[in-house]
Amino acid sequence: MTDFIKNPVVPLPDRMPDPVVAKDDLFFTEDEKKQIATWVSRYPTADGAVMRVLWLAQEKFGFLPPEAVQLVADTLDMPYAKVYGVATFYTQYFKEKKGTYVFDVCTCFSCQMCGGYDMLHYLEDKLSIHAGDTTEDGLFTVQEAECLGACGSAPMLQVTNGPYVHNLTREKIDALIDALREGNMPQFESVTLPQDENELGGNRRTDVARTTTYTTPPVSETVK
Repeated sequence: MTDFIKNPVVPLPDRMPDPVVAKDDLFFTEDEKKQIATWVSRYPTADGAVMRVLWLAQEKFGFLPPEAVQLVADTLDMPYAKVYGVATFYTQYFKEKKGTYVFDVCTCFSCQMCGGYDMLHYLEDKLSIHAGDTTEDGLFTVQEAECLGACGSAPMLQVTNGPYVHNLTREKIDALIDALREGNMPQFESVTLPQDENELGGNRRTDVARTTTYTTPPVSETVK
């Protein structure tokens, strides 16, 4: 079908890329199939479990090349196009090989106005790459992300679909990169909202090692 598109607005994906997962390795184990069956049982139809099974495939193969997407489609008896649409809609699904650590820097409106692009450009300069690229040593990938739901602690980023780093500064980024080079992921950090402090006597979470009191976000140095 793409043969008929003469002037694409965006680069078109390779229709038949070379597989990156060996055919002998392209399967779910019996334990994984049992887990998938459990997820499927929770929904009226099997396609309700597609996000969980895509996540399982990504954890298994490292990212989601077309053959892994096809495996998910076959497992759930879904059209490839439908599974591909889910995988490409959400940024937490990696459609290409990424670095060991992926920095999703929020540049949605709230973070943008509070310095999201300032932090993104600092990361690009520090790691000598552009958003969407990976460092030569394969350690870091930097990319932009839409709203991650932490507007009150902007600017912020997420590390490899895991912990958030709130209230970003250049110094925090330096410390984060140094820690990750040593193999130390940041801890989960719960941000205390003003009403927690004023009305509830502190943060409502009692199961976290780190809490941060809400602070007024900065104003962006440059707004793209």
